[in-house]
Amino acid sequence: MSQNHDLASRVWTFQLSRILLSRCGWLIGLTWMILSFPVQGATELRVVIKKDVNTLKVGSSTSALVRDGVGRKLGELTRLEAFAVKPRHDGVNLNQWNSNQIVIEPTENGSIWIGDRWYRGKVRLIRKGNGVMAVNLVDLEEYLYSVVGAEAYPTWPMEALKSQAVVARTYALYKSSKAKSRYYDLDTTTKTQVYKGLETEFVTTHKAVNGTAGQVLTHKGKVILAAFHSSSGGHTENVEDVWSSPLPYLRGVVDYDQLAPVFQWRKSFSANQMGKLIGGIGAVQSLIPQRTTPHGRIITLKVVGTRGSKNITDDNLRKALNLKSTLFTVSANDETFQIHGRGYGHGIGLSQWGSHYLAEQGIPYDQIVKHYYQNAQLTTLN
Repeated sequence: MSQNHDLASRVWTFQLSRILLSRCGWLIGLTWMILSFPVQGATELRVVIKKDVNTLKVGSSTSALVRDGVGRKLGELTRLEAFAVKPRHDGVNLNQWNSNQIVIEPTENGSIWIGDRWYRGKVRLIRKGNGVMAVNLVDLEEYLYSVVGAEAYPTWPMEALKSQAVVARTYALYKSSKAKSRYYDLDTTTKTQVYKGLETEFVTTHKAVNGTAGQVLTHKGKVILAAFHSSSGGHTENVEDVWSSPLPYLRGVVDYDQLAPVFQWRKSFSANQMGKLIGGIGAVQSLIPQRTTPHGRIITLKVVGTRGSKNITDDNLRKALNLKSTLFTVSANDETFQIHGRGYGHGIGLSQWGSHYLAEQGIPYDQIVKHYYQNAQLTTLN
C-alpha cells in the first residue's frame, strides 16, 4: 500500500529525526503527522490498543492533561517526551501519579503516542489483571479516517472508499452496541476492524469519510450488522448459510469481483503435511464435504486419515491450512492434494473488490452498498 502523505493545505506535517526523549531515555527515529481536518459528529468510541502489558510508553505531540478516573486533573505531560506506564498495586503508575485509572488528553488537537503508533483522541490507562490496558477514546469519524485506509487501498476509486466508509461506520456502531467488555467497544484487528491510527490516514480516506459523514445502513430504524470481506468468488452468501440466523439485509447477491487478484487461487499439500496441520488423524487420505452453502462454500468438512477421521468447521479449516476462503474444490494425485479456491473471506455482505469494480464503472457508493445489503436503508445519524 502506497504511503502517500502529501496532504492539502489544511494539513501540516512534522518530521522528527532521532529525537531524544530524555525522561525515559528514548532515542528513536520518528516520522509522524498532525492532521487538522474538521471533526464530523461527536460519537466517542473506546478502542483497545494494548492489553495486559507490563510496561507501555505513552506521549503526546502537544502538552497533555493527566486526569484520574473521575476526571480530576493530576498534572500535565510535556510535549514530545516518552513516559512509562506500569501496573502498581490496584492501579497504574505514570511518572509521579498513581491512580486506578489515568486518562491522558492532548491539548490543541494533539495526537497521542500509545506503544508504537500515533493516534487521535485520548488514552485511558487501566489496571487489568497483572498488566496495563490502553484504550483509545476517539471520535467515530476520526477513527474512520484510519480504518478506511487500513481496510481498503487509499488509491481505490472514491466511490469504493465511500462505500467502505459507510460500511465501516455502520459496523463500528453495531459492534459497539454489542460490546461485551466494560472497558472497550472495539479492538484493532480483523475481529472488529483494522485500526492503525495516523499511519493509515490519507487524503482520500479523509474525503471518503467526510463525504459520507454520519451515514449508516439501517433496517427498521436499527443499525445493521454490516459484515464485509475482500472477495466472494463470484457470489456473496446468505448469512444463515454460513453463520446462524437469517437477516433480511444479508442476502446472497451476484458479485463483481472477477478481476480481483484473489478471485482464484491454489494451494497444494502432501498427505502428511495436511495431516500434521489438521492434527490427530495421521496422513490424510480423503476430504469429504459434509455441509456446503448453495454456492459451494464448505461449512463442515470430514477429513479421513490413516489414524482416524474428524469433522472440521470452516473457521478451523481456514486457520489450520491458511486458506483464503472455504470456497474450493480438491483434486488428489500421488498423495498430493490440490486445492483450487476462489475469493478471500467469509463471503457475507460487501465485497471490497466487487465495490472496487463497480466504482470503476461509475456506480455511486449509495447504489453499491444497497446492492450488497438488500432491504437496508442509507440513513444519516442525528
